[in-house]
Amino acid sequence: MTAHSTESTAEQWDLTAQVSPYLDRHLIFPLLEYIIENLDYSKDDVAAARLELLRPTHMVDYAAECHKALHGDAPAEMKQQKEQVYQQLETLKNGCEPLLKLCQDENGKKKLVESGKWNVAGLTQLPETTSEMIQTYLALARFHFDCGDYKSSRDMLTHYISWHASPPATSAEDEEEDLVLAGVQQSKHQQQAQNNPDLGNPSMYYLKKVDKDMLQVLWGKLACEILVEDWTAARTALDAVKTAMETLTQMNQISALEALQQRTWLLHWSLFVYWNGPGGLEQLVDLCMTEKYKQAITTNAPHLLRYLTAAVLLCKRRVTSKTVEARRLMKQLVYVLQDCEYTDPIVEFVNCLCVKYDFDAAQVKLQECEKVLRADFFLCQQTAVFMEEARIFVFENYCRIHHKIDLQALGDKLAMAPAEAERWMVDLIRNATDMDACLQDDCVVMNSSRQSIYEQVMERTKDLNVRSATLSQSLNTLWNEARKEKLKREKAVMED
Repeated sequence: MTAHSTESTAEQWDLTAQVSPYLDRHLIFPLLEYIIENLDYSKDDVAAARLELLRPTHMVDYAAECHKALHGDAPAEMKQQKEQVYQQLETLKNGCEPLLKLCQDENGKKKLVESGKWNVAGLTQLPETTSEMIQTYLALARFHFDCGDYKSSRDMLTHYISWHASPPATSAEDEEEDLVLAGVQQSKHQQQAQNNPDLGNPSMYYLKKVDKDMLQVLWGKLACEILVEDWTAARTALDAVKTAMETLTQMNQISALEALQQRTWLLHWSLFVYWNGPGGLEQLVDLCMTEKYKQAITTNAPHLLRYLTAAVLLCKRRVTSKTVEARRLMKQLVYVLQDCEYTDPIVEFVNCLCVKYDFDAAQVKLQECEKVLRADFFLCQQTAVFMEEARIFVFENYCRIHHKIDLQALGDKLAMAPAEAERWMVDLIRNATDMDACLQDDCVVMNSSRQSIYEQVMERTKDLNVRSATLSQSLNTLWNEARKEKLKREKAVMED
């Protein structure tokens, strides 16, 4: 795909080409829809790319519309493909019709659950169902997904997973809302699952075991939840994929290289999940800062540094009320920046402030950040919030090294007009609870609240006695246990 202009525009920061190889083709369609509406690409190029993505799928009507828009009437082969799709769909439905009827019969399903037969072993004992029928049911779920019927596929995969799960006993209210598979009861039954080996893992829909085939089912469930935009269920599905993947890695069923590749895919899919809904950015930062996933970013996908940097800037003020913890988060980000050979205005903005302390360069990068944000499918909704947090971040860093700041200079650093900067500064001082500053003669004056050396020493050593006592008690405990163990060994030797 090519942009109409060769100037430095938002299109040069578009990451669709870098992100797409790590996504299912169905997840790429929303990205193409966004760029064709918001970026200055050739619409014919984007439509051609979309048509190429559609060819291996069963979304024949959608492909025919795209072909008609590009080349005129759809070819005869598309009409033949449509007939074949309907034939295959009917064949699969007929192959698992008893299971389809059973899943639609709530009363029959409830009886099987209560009798402990809502599982593969119980279903195969029924006269009308077989193990081959269960595999046909799974194939039909995948077929619905390829046809673009994500809701039906999601519901069928939910049933398929439940047949392999071992959930705890639930109340009638829980069963009515299907809370077990929704993951809402995970914390409630976590302790019960640990104490009862017959229960499955609550982090992956109470599955007792997982293999590569089930991992693919979990990936499919996650894709469906994303495409139907059920973000709460998508987070549960994301955790299930992560848990299953790490479980298989520990069991040596997938190699270290395969695990690295799977983690890279998971990071890309998580962008859909964590950039939607409350609390997602904190979870994204936690995931990316985990050593294994940090390795996946630096090794396979350095372009994800854009999303990690944006997430840190957006959540660092609310992730904790402690300034020390917020600074620690920024230090961790700087370490990751140094390990990645990737740059864009968002990354450079943080680099200019936290590494180079170049406020003039940061001002230029901040102006470019807005173009990058509006060009990005995942970040576009956060443009206004990001610019606000970025300006506060500039102000925080500027105030660390200046006592008196001219409003004109501050406006330049924040890429704002002087009058706008003054209003912004007044609102910030009025609403902030941890800022001791005032406006005097068109200047921002920071009231020094720095502790003296004596106060700093007293603050850091005030709990020294408690820590020393705790350490001493721990040493005494270890010493006593060692003495008891030694006496037991000596007694055993004497008895022998």
